[in-house]
Amino acid sequence: MKETAVQRLTLTTALVTLALPAWAEGTLNIYNFGLYTPPDLIEKFEQTYGVDVTLTEYDSNETAMAKIEAGGHGFDIVVPSAAVVPIYIEKGLLLKSDPNQMENFANVDPAWVDVAWDAGRAYTVPWVWGTTGVMVNTDVYKGDINTTAIFLDPPEELKGKINVVPSMNDVIDMALWSVGGEACTTDKDMLKAARDKLVAAKPFWASIDYASFEKFINEDLQASVFWSGAAMRIRAENSGFAYGYPKEGFPLWQDNVAILADARNVENARLFLNFIMDPENAAMISNYTGYGNSITGSAAYMTADLLAAPEMTIPDSAAAAAHFQQTCPPEVQDLYTRIWTDLTK
Repeated sequence: MKETAVQRLTLTTALVTLALPAWAEGTLNIYNFGLYTPPDLIEKFEQTYGVDVTLTEYDSNETAMAKIEAGGHGFDIVVPSAAVVPIYIEKGLLLKSDPNQMENFANVDPAWVDVAWDAGRAYTVPWVWGTTGVMVNTDVYKGDINTTAIFLDPPEELKGKINVVPSMNDVIDMALWSVGGEACTTDKDMLKAARDKLVAAKPFWASIDYASFEKFINEDLQASVFWSGAAMRIRAENSGFAYGYPKEGFPLWQDNVAILADARNVENARLFLNFIMDPENAAMISNYTGYGNSITGSAAYMTADLLAAPEMTIPDSAAAAAHFQQTCPPEVQDLYTRIWTDLTK
């Protein structure tokens, strides 16, 4: 059959459409940890899809879940840590968005696909992974920094100048390991020992806070329970700081991106999940946050400084002390909450 001008125009239009990124328009509301979302990533997503993004930040998993459970939040996307993802799923707070069916899911490192907290990735995609350890100004304190004693039995040089991040499970787990216990234990004697250790140490702390980086850079604070990527960003501004891997035990974790069950902009949220599984975009997240990601091919776009950073690789000597975050049973989580309430009141 002879091709008509209309048919040629239709075919040309279809081919052009396939060659261009999808144009979505509308809005997307992201709820994420503070200082954790690269502005250039958001700008690129907005320009690619014609979507206006609003970012709201929180300081802890506990804060985020409380806000979401209360309803009326208006968020489309949240970034929960691995240990709390099963709780989100059990409570019906996440959409089963099947990111494992998305185009860019093929880029996810196989080691991070069939994970315990979301088998086969029916709800989440990786954001970044890292560790929780201790960060110390080694110009002020010359002793061993690879120990939880930095904040649980502080040396004189650091007393009154220590921050503890408001990350309940990380902090309590580290206290449990320091007294010979295990994370998520039901042993009430161990839990009491950890609680007592924390309460006794608290007078020597300056704060339990997501302290601003400037407080460390300017040396108002000299030590902290801290996350590896955040520690790397501070070291880049003040070379006196170093990151320690406590020999008593420290958490290894991954944060994940999920669509909320009551999201209003589901299709734009799906676009975002697929977008961050692109290697170049995953590298933008790592370059900004200082953490590793789980996307194959992303290293080609990551900075040389990041790839060489000591905070990015757990030393062989510390590997045995790394424990991946667990999801505690509800009754244990309730005990953790009681300990945390005692500590922060």
